[in-house]
Amino acid sequence: MNRLVVSWVFLECTQMKSGHEHGGVDTAQTKVLLTSFSAMVAETTTFPIDLIKTRLQLHGESLSSSRPTSAYRVGLGIVREQGVVGLYSGLSPAIIRHLFYTPIRIVGYEHLRSVVSADNGSFSIVGKAVVGGTSGVMAQIIASPADLVKVRMQADGHRVNQGLQPRYSGPFDALNKIVRAEGFRGLWKGVFPNIQRAFLVNMGELACYDHAKQFVIRSRIADDNVYAHTLASIMSGLAATSLSCPADVVKTRMMNQAAKKEGKYLYNSSYDCLVKTVKVEGIRALWKGFFPTWARLGPWQFVFWVTYEKFRKFAGLSSF
Repeated sequence: MNRLVVSWVFLECTQMKSGHEHGGVDTAQTKVLLTSFSAMVAETTTFPIDLIKTRLQLHGESLSSSRPTSAYRVGLGIVREQGVVGLYSGLSPAIIRHLFYTPIRIVGYEHLRSVVSADNGSFSIVGKAVVGGTSGVMAQIIASPADLVKVRMQADGHRVNQGLQPRYSGPFDALNKIVRAEGFRGLWKGVFPNIQRAFLVNMGELACYDHAKQFVIRSRIADDNVYAHTLASIMSGLAATSLSCPADVVKTRMMNQAAKKEGKYLYNSSYDCLVKTVKVEGIRALWKGFFPTWARLGPWQFVFWVTYEKFRKFAGLSSF
């Protein structure tokens, strides 16, 4: 199956390259398609790490899970309770999310960058940070419902481990139940901490990757190849994780909470969630899941950027 997908993508890239040579294919549409392919590959490869990160961030919300844990224990518990397949609980909405989120932020960043500065080499890191954050915000607003479903389905495995019944049988069932119980606006629950996280993540990820790659190439540490992409992705992953982890914890908890029978919520706002988390669990709780997040962002960015850059080359496009 994977060979068929890769062969099909390669064929599409070949056709796109031919189209570009004859001026018959729109560049923006090509970038959107290639970004989607690359995001699907990266998300599928690193999804188990993202699941473990989410479970770690939710750990401590209930008294029954107040004892210390680790990424290894969480992962082992998932495999024991649900098998290896359990590590991919919520993969479908995650991929659906990236079909909207990643193309908008990546292609949007490149477009805004070209509008602000014709010469990427002279574009400052501050300017790239603002452009990266802005493109991330636009993408997250559109993709927020899929992100909500992903978080809820990932959290369902946590409920199963506690002996509770899962809330949803699949992504479409989750969408239906959320709209019925919380209204259409409920699909954008946690959108503000989501936006905050998206701004910080893309400010660190896109700006740092872009700037680091240019630095590596200009310094002749490596050419514009897999080595430069790897170094840039490692640096951007660390920057994005450090900046976004607190907002990610708040976002995850805000999106996971569902209305109780009396219509009340555990957290009234992002600020309330932040205060209660620090008050109950300490300031270090804001960086819960830091290493799993970094462990995911690093490989995710490596797989994504290497794949995307290769696809661009096959399609006859210049390097990002």
